[in-house]
Amino acid sequence: MANSGLIGAALLAAAPALGAETERTLPPPQTDGGKPLMEALKLRHSTREYADRALPDQVLSNLLWAAYGINRPSGDRTAPYWRHIMAIDVYAAMADGLWLYDPKRHLLVRRSSSDLRKETGLQEFVAQAPLNLVYVAHGDRMREVPAEARRLFAGVDTGFIGQNVYLCCASEGLATVFRASIDYEKLKSAMGLARDDFVTFAQSVGYPRG
Repeated sequence: MANSGLIGAALLAAAPALGAETERTLPPPQTDGGKPLMEALKLRHSTREYADRALPDQVLSNLLWAAYGINRPSGDRTAPYWRHIMAIDVYAAMADGLWLYDPKRHLLVRRSSSDLRKETGLQEFVAQAPLNLVYVAHGDRMREVPAEARRLFAGVDTGFIGQNVYLCCASEGLATVFRASIDYEKLKSAMGLARDDFVTFAQSVGYPRG
């Protein structure tokens, strides 16, 4: 496993040399409009079949902001987090590579040029979903949390983010499902994560098939 981790890290380090853009600018999120909360709650559900259609940049922008964007001058987020510890990062696995969402600048930072969608879960549909969000907890940000409790608190924080995504998808007419059926060590290696970092959950997003 150590060798595979080194290989994954080497691939990620080589990504800028592949000639691909290292950052992807997103349009400002549309923070007005959408369906009323009660209607979005009524429409919220899980879907595991997706159309072969990429998400427009504006929809992607709205979705990432809803998930874990900054919603006030203090820098706080759209989702709560335990004891003011921002332990979670949101990664976006798409056909053109793996991207890290940077809420402060509201843009995507490339982490790999490889299509890692199929690595984000054990079910076949994850490879067809145009977007797979991967939620990563950083151990070095959780020093105040006992080691045995880190996965619990990180999982709760991820659940808040995942529900934001569900409600945004209901409002935008998108399909989504929150997932834990993952080969965690394999995905961690493919993403080149640090030793103390770990994947909590993943979430597929796309337009519903048919």
